[in-house]
Amino acid sequence: MSDHYEALGVSRDASPEDIKKAYRRLARKLHPDVNPGEADRFKDVSAAYDTLSNPEKRRAYDRGETLGGFGGQGGAGGFGFSDIFETFFGGAAGAGGARGPASRARRGQDALVRVEVDLRDAVFGADRELAVDTAVVCSTCHGSCCQPGTSPRTCEVCGGRGQVQRQVRSFLGQVMTTAPCPNCGGFGTTIPSPCPECAGEGRVQERRTLTVRIPAGVSTGTRIQLAGQSEVGFGGGPPGDLFVEVVEKEHETFTRRGDDLHCTVAVPMTAAALGTTLSVETLDGTEGVDVRAGTQSGEVHTLRGLGVGHLRGGGRGDLLVHVDVQTPTRLDDRQEELLRQLAELRGEEASEGRLTSAGSGVFGRLRDYISGR
Repeated sequence: MSDHYEALGVSRDASPEDIKKAYRRLARKLHPDVNPGEADRFKDVSAAYDTLSNPEKRRAYDRGETLGGFGGQGGAGGFGFSDIFETFFGGAAGAGGARGPASRARRGQDALVRVEVDLRDAVFGADRELAVDTAVVCSTCHGSCCQPGTSPRTCEVCGGRGQVQRQVRSFLGQVMTTAPCPNCGGFGTTIPSPCPECAGEGRVQERRTLTVRIPAGVSTGTRIQLAGQSEVGFGGGPPGDLFVEVVEKEHETFTRRGDDLHCTVAVPMTAAALGTTLSVETLDGTEGVDVRAGTQSGEVHTLRGLGVGHLRGGGRGDLLVHVDVQTPTRLDDRQEELLRQLAELRGEEASEGRLTSAGSGVFGRLRDYISGR
């Protein structure tokens, strides 16, 4: 397929209005009901407009990425199993292999949008409003693809059957084959006067605002399905589904591991030695944490039920507060003298280091924490 901008005959910096005008002009000229011989080009033009009329899809296209469909039964320009079946066997792949005129209405494509949420929304859940540019049923023709006051006309070539038969010679002899009618494209009808508003597509681009519920417990990569909230299909067909993918922003204080939250609190050396009660600001408000006398760096205090809400099921994870004992780096003369006296009283004047067993100290506690002991 040609470049989308080339297909519409516009420059890469064309305005949305220029793109819309170019599409309408070409669609009226190339529509299968008006010019059956240009069906392929009409699909290219429709696919180009579907991408370039949507700001998000256009940005992705300009970056060389692909957004929008999930490979479902495409809208304009899209092909699925039924299209292949029709191409080779001349009929729709319906129940019992029944053949007949194809419906103009096609299911719209599924679409994917991403939304950023902060940690508080992931913990408690939230309602978010999303502005999406998508295709809706044309309000002028209501999906009929016809200019108001007109209606589809029965195809004069196939008599409304949507298919024509022809006899061909093969190694089996003379074989009768069935193929989509070249005049009506297999629909059984033609549209002499396409709707001027949607250029005979039965749908137009429009910006809509949707409210999506972000449940507690979501994380980056979680997808929320909004059934029937994507674009309507060609010919006013049923809409596809909209998938909202969550991207969780990092928090300046808390780190998330599963449904648990972790934070680090700095405790002065003297407070760790003597014991104290700390005030910790959590997402639920201020909580008191008791630091016992003799607390060491790396000790963990668990606040039950103050973590992230479980995505499936009730309850919440925990908040784990890690203690970091701070050693003073600057002492005045009086403070240094007092510490020397304390060291003398505790018999800690020696400068030599003292090895401890692996089961004690910060690394031992870290090992026990990782192993769950």
